[in-house]
Formats: sequence, C-alpha cells, structure tokens
Amino acid sequence: MNESLPEGLQGHSHDLRDAGRRSLWMAFALVVSFMLVEVGAGLWSNSLSLLADAAHMITDAAAIGLALFAMWIASRPESFNRTFGFHRAEVIAALLNALAMWLIAAGIFFEASGRFSQPPEIQGVPVLVVGALGLAINVVAAWLLKRTSGASVNVEGAFIHVLGDLLGSMGVIVAALLIISFGWWLADPIISIIIGILLLISSGRLLWKVLHVLMQGTPAHIDLDGLCQRLEGVAGVTGVHDIHAWTVTTGYDVFSAHVTANEASGRTREQTLLALRDIASREFGISHVTIQLEDGMAECEEVHHNPHALQSGRNTASKV
Repeated sequence: MNESLPEGLQGHSHDLRDAGRRSLWMAFALVVSFMLVEVGAGLWSNSLSLLADAAHMITDAAAIGLALFAMWIASRPESFNRTFGFHRAEVIAALLNALAMWLIAAGIFFEASGRFSQPPEIQGVPVLVVGALGLAINVVAAWLLKRTSGASVNVEGAFIHVLGDLLGSMGVIVAALLIISFGWWLADPIISIIIGILLLISSGRLLWKVLHVLMQGTPAHIDLDGLCQRLEGVAGVTGVHDIHAWTVTTGYDVFSAHVTANEASGRTREQTLLALRDIASREFGISHVTIQLEDGMAECEEVHHNPHALQSGRNTASKV
C-alpha cells in the first residue's frame, strides 16, 4: 500500500522549496546586474583572471536561471506517463551545473597556458576595483543561496556556482595586488589556474551527490538497517524483505518493502500497515512509502534481499 509524506512534513518541504525559489530570484538579480560590468571591465583591462571570473559569473546567471526553470518544470503535476512528475528535472539541472563547472575550468586552463610564454600587459587598478565589487556581490548571493541549499540539490548546484565565483573574485583581487605592487603579470594566469582548480574541487561533491541520486542509491540520511529493525519490531511482523530506498529529488525519498506478518498480535492488517507506514514516514521522514503485507505463514517462492546483508555491503539473498 502506498502512503505519501504526512501533511505537516509536506508543508515543511514546500516552505523550504519556496524559500529556495525566492533566494534564487534574488541571487539571479544580483549576478545579472554585475555580470555586464565585469565583462566590460575584463575586456578593457585585458585581464584573464577578471575575464575568467566574468565568464564564471555569466554561467552563474545561466545556472541560476536553469535552476529556476527546473523548479518550474518540477512543479508540474504527475500523469500516467510520468507517475513521479518532473521532479528529476531539478536533479538533471544540478548535473548540468556541475558539468558546466568542469568545462569552465578546462577553458581557463587552456587560455592560461598560452599566457605563460607571453603575458600581456594588464591594468591592475580597474581589475582590483571590479574584483572587489564582484567579491561583495558574490558574498551576498552566496549567503542568500546557502540558507536554502539544503532544500534542493538544484539550489545547491546554483550555490556551488556562486561559491566558485566568490573564490574567483578573491583570486582576481590577489592578482591585481601583485600586478600593482610588483608589475608581476604572470600572477594573472597563475591565479586563473588556481581558480580553475578550485572550481573542479567545489563541483566534485555536488557531482557525486547527483550521480548517487541518478543511480538510485540509498539516501545518505536514511538509516536503512535501523528502519528495517523498527519495522521488524512491530507486533506480529515476522520479517522484512525486498527493500528498496531511493531519492526522486531532494526532500522526496521513496521506500518500498514486503513485510510478512501473522495474526497472533490481534491486530488487523490495516492496523499493522498503518503502524508500519507511520514508522517509515514520521520517524524516518520518507515521502512515499509502499509496503506490501504478506501472510507470515505462507511459503515464499521468490528470492528476497536480506536487509542485514545489504547493510554489510553483501549482495546476498535468502528465502523466506
């Protein structure tokens, strides 16, 4: 039998998602307003580190726009063709944002490599001014997104982009100071490479998390072994098998299992199902629960996964 998240938990999830949407819109306005300034300044000053930071800010705007679009798509209702709706759109948007970070880093590495042999003359003062302004903008945008990054892997993807740009702005300031103080133009490509490396590192965690969701891995915050033990502790339950847990999108986890039970406890089947669903949804915060109740005395012919073997990482099976 299926059961969705209790109303109170649903409301909390919706509140977080709405807060994430508002944060995205505010961050989008900040990034777009400064993006044009930084692009123009980078072209005028001939600074690669500033252009690299500007290029990343352009992708910040695109990343936030993609996140907002994915949220809109995900809000569309379920249908017979898509029984889980379009929730995975947010996960796909996060994947695209992570991969975009890697492409940006590759472009920075390529351009920087050509500047080591013939570093161009760079005007340090405008680079310093624009870099400082960019840092201020990115600090505010990152703060807005950090507050709600836990509400959605989609929002987290946008936050990682802005965080990478914040690091880029810091690099721009350092490069400008070295150029102004010592005329060391090589600081520009060196700082650019450091920025590229930081982009790869900051996006790695997000990429791993997204791939885990797409591979239908067990949500990290769900203690599957503990959940099975709680279900097995319900009066009348004799076993739990065919266990599956995965994430559709952030805040929307799914759990399914077959549970064998007898009537010795004096409970009806409906009462037993209600107790089982209540444990999975309220105690473990699972949004969508599907439990098939079976006669504990019946002979089970199919092979089932043992929850304790799954917990230890062994892909073993046993018969009930």
